Amino acid sequence: MAPLRHLCLCLPLLLLLPPPAAPAPAPAPRTDWAACRSLSLELSQRLMSLKEPHRVLEDTHLSEEDPENWPPRIRCSDACDPSTLDTNNTHCLQRILQGLKHYRDLLGSDIFTTRPLHQLQATLNQLLDQLLAPHQQERNEPHHHHMEPSEAWARPLLQRLALQRLQSFTAIMGRVFTHSASPH
Repeated sequence: MAPLRHLCLCLPLLLLLPPPAAPAPAPAPRTDWAACRSLSLELSQRLMSLKEPHRVLEDTHLSEEDPENWPPRIRCSDACDPSTLDTNNTHCLQRILQGLKHYRDLLGSDIFTTRPLHQLQATLNQLLDQLLAPHQQERNEPHHHHMEPSEAWARPLLQRLALQRLQSFTAIMGRVFTHSASPH
């Protein structure tokens, strides 16, 4: 009877113990900031190495009439400043993804049919893949933005404007990635 008495005394104690801990969830995939920094630098270098095919446009600075809608820009409200990036980079990354998708679609539009920029597109796609790697569901989504057909005479001007804006966007994006890749 002695063994049964010990079993009976231990049973109430077992009921008081907390249930075994559930296995720890797998860590969320993280953005490889160093890879993003390298790819944004490569994208910037590719942009800088492009030569303007129409010499008359070399010194031309263009502006668009609707700055709200074209192209996406990184704004102060996107929380891409260093102090905010250290605590929450979600909003900033969403804006960067929006911009990169826009430029991907733009580089694949009829504006660039006479001047395809395959290496630039490849680098931009690598950067998008790198940023979307932690978010597999977004990775395979189709291209969103349908670009309106452009007039043939306007394409060199639109190319110049698009590449100038992409260069500016890449400079800001590179700063974000450089900060995020540095040890804190």
